[in-house]
Amino acid sequence: MKRYIFNLALCLLVMGMAASCTDDFEQLNTDQHAATDQDMQRDGKAVGAFFQQMINRTTVMLIGGEQSDEFASTGAYQHQIGISADAYSGYIGHTASWARGRYNGTYNFGKGDEWGNAMFKMGMVQVMPAWAQMRVNAEKLGQTDVAALGDIVKVLAMHRVTDHYGPIPYVNFRLGAVGQAYDSQQAVYAKFFEELAAAITTLTPLAQSGATLLSDYDPVYGGDVVRWVRLANTLRLRLALRVVYVDPALAQREAEAAVSNPIGVMEGVDDRAEYRGVPGASWTNPIWQQAYEWNEVRMSAPMDAYLNGYADPRISVYFVAATSDGKYHGVRQGIFATSANQQAYIGEKISQVNLSQGSPVLYMAAAESYFLRAEAALRGWNMGGTARDFYEQGIRVSMAENGVTAGIDDYVTNATATPAAFTDNAGRDNAAAPSTITIAWDDQADFETNLERIITQKWIAGWGNSCEAWSEFRRTDYPRLFPVKYNYSDGAVSSALQIRRLPYPRTEYNTNAEAMTGAVELLGGPDNCGTLLWWDKKPHAAQ
Repeated sequence: MKRYIFNLALCLLVMGMAASCTDDFEQLNTDQHAATDQDMQRDGKAVGAFFQQMINRTTVMLIGGEQSDEFASTGAYQHQIGISADAYSGYIGHTASWARGRYNGTYNFGKGDEWGNAMFKMGMVQVMPAWAQMRVNAEKLGQTDVAALGDIVKVLAMHRVTDHYGPIPYVNFRLGAVGQAYDSQQAVYAKFFEELAAAITTLTPLAQSGATLLSDYDPVYGGDVVRWVRLANTLRLRLALRVVYVDPALAQREAEAAVSNPIGVMEGVDDRAEYRGVPGASWTNPIWQQAYEWNEVRMSAPMDAYLNGYADPRISVYFVAATSDGKYHGVRQGIFATSANQQAYIGEKISQVNLSQGSPVLYMAAAESYFLRAEAALRGWNMGGTARDFYEQGIRVSMAENGVTAGIDDYVTNATATPAAFTDNAGRDNAAAPSTITIAWDDQADFETNLERIITQKWIAGWGNSCEAWSEFRRTDYPRLFPVKYNYSDGAVSSALQIRRLPYPRTEYNTNAEAMTGAVELLGGPDNCGTLLWWDKKPHAAQ
């Protein structure tokens, strides 16, 4: 594994650069060599640079950042997501034997800060300061619309952080402050909803007028405000369902508010939110690099079981057939105990991911909005349609997003196909089928059966967005995944229930000890990987 180096000097430099953009504006106005307020407002540099940094650093939680600094290392992605959510979501199987098999994938966090806590650091050191400085600059220039756009990106980034750890410093975050207090996850989510509601209210009139914002600094939507508002509404809907088992009234209120906005939620392929890199800058998809340069990841066993069992046409979009037999084969999570095992899984018998070096990375699939509405409608909320219609449309939109045009009707109406048993093509580890759930909607099925149906298809449609898939697995227990092969958590994590969160960085205990005492109290359990988060309140069969 490539070693992640947390470059404090770089972080201080970035924060120093951020501060320099707004220090002493009056003096800048009299400096003939410096940009005036009018110049900065006209070309957007005062806010655009920080907005782009936020997007890049939000994508760091997916990709590892620009390729020109310490955070560019795909090892940064690997430590944030690659050895955690990618596996815990059931999307990726590891084919390396790090730390003699005792690493995040087998629930052992002996590496502490180095392996697994990079997301916390990136959120608090990179995303939050960039957001704070952008808001300062936007307020100085009277650009409340731009500040609203920054708030959407902040929530998009930071909900991943809190969903990995639990309580985080967020509600009263102060730029440059040391020893910031933690907020309960309940308070963090309340702030998310407040910020999204305010941003949507601010931006909706601009969207209706066809306006653009920061088009030169937006590598996601090119400044298209309509699509940003649709993303914000869909994000609000996503977070509403996240809290449904702990606060159903809040969940319904926020969900119905999201879909009632006149701009609406994400609808078609053009609304898909993904990152393709900053134009003119080098770009490497991190999963591609792990798979093709490092030989450390391959197709997962759950993807093998579900996509093969359903004869899902997206299988060839997501993965490459094994050269040994032209079929698709995956790898169990946490299977490796010795380095000798690795060789059996990086050759011709296991499927590679179907990515190129420049493949985009997913923030949110357009299909997700349909599956979210399907679940909400299943719960009896007003979504403007039926659960069945949203569910089936979600499958169709996912097929369109992935370029599939044939066999869609047959897939949607297939009432017999079920996930397959897993047969390890390397001959080491087989497993029974994880579920018997079928594809076709069944109005006569009970609530849990149709919920499993919805979440399973949402999981397939969201391949590549593993942070969200892991959160939804913890929230709903679906899709049903194979347990980890080796569990080295020393009893902290139940193999049946599976991992529920990541531990806080050791550096927080060393530098913010008083706040950490409060953080663990807010967490409501020990700071280990078995403690359930605030929203993780569904009665789990494995408990």
